[in-house]
Amino acid sequence: MIIARTLNELHAAREALGPLGLVPTMGALHEGHLALVAAALAAGRPVAASIFVNPTQFGPKDDFKQYPRDEAGDLAKLEGAGCALVWLPSVEVMYPPHGATQIQVNGPAVHWEGASRPGHFAGVATVVAKLFGQVRPIAAYFGEKDWQQIQVVSRMVADLHLPVRIVPVPTVREHNGLAMSSRNAYLTANEHNAAPMLHAALTRAASNIVAGLEVAKTLHQARHEVAQAGIVPDYIALVHAETLEPIATLTHPARLIAAAKLGHVRLLDNIPIG
Repeated sequence: MIIARTLNELHAAREALGPLGLVPTMGALHEGHLALVAAALAAGRPVAASIFVNPTQFGPKDDFKQYPRDEAGDLAKLEGAGCALVWLPSVEVMYPPHGATQIQVNGPAVHWEGASRPGHFAGVATVVAKLFGQVRPIAAYFGEKDWQQIQVVSRMVADLHLPVRIVPVPTVREHNGLAMSSRNAYLTANEHNAAPMLHAALTRAASNIVAGLEVAKTLHQARHEVAQAGIVPDYIALVHAETLEPIATLTHPARLIAAAKLGHVRLLDNIPIG
């Protein structure tokens, strides 16, 4: 496995390996990340993974300095998973002092995480565009846990005519239904036991909406169930799966999305509906 820390090293590795699949990460890898690598390998080409904790997607109240980091452990997992290349840029490489360009996003970036975390998706879109320009992958693989992020990146790729295919990969869950996330490491034992209630509430809400129950009342009940478990809901919403616009009745494609606070951890989850 090649480890590249400079652009020259990356370019040499890319030329040697040929067309690549890319798995962008911020490190602190878990089985969900390794599922992305497996999906990329299934396409039959070498896989590159990037590890970069991107400061521009963290707000002033977010946990950039505390975000979990385990470079040695991450590299061992990626090598074991069959990665051919790991790109480990520094902040100075990714954001040189003379840099003056940032991508601004609207459309699917406006609501939900975009409203709760101003500037977050501008940071995501900018760093992903930089990664695509550096690695030049044929395809890039993203987990469906961050559904809104996938739609923002997909819209950016389409709008800017970038030659990369965005491949969503289903959410990997723990045995109790909790969506795997690097931030789950912050949960206490009691919080970890309570956290699956978010997915359970979404699953019940989806069944009720498909059965014909009123959407507004169903979402209100889901928020109540989550709050009763000690989880503070930010939003639980039925949205158009691609535009992320809220919808009042079930149309296709649709997605139930949710964000909630449990202790110091922001939980994200979503499921397809219908």
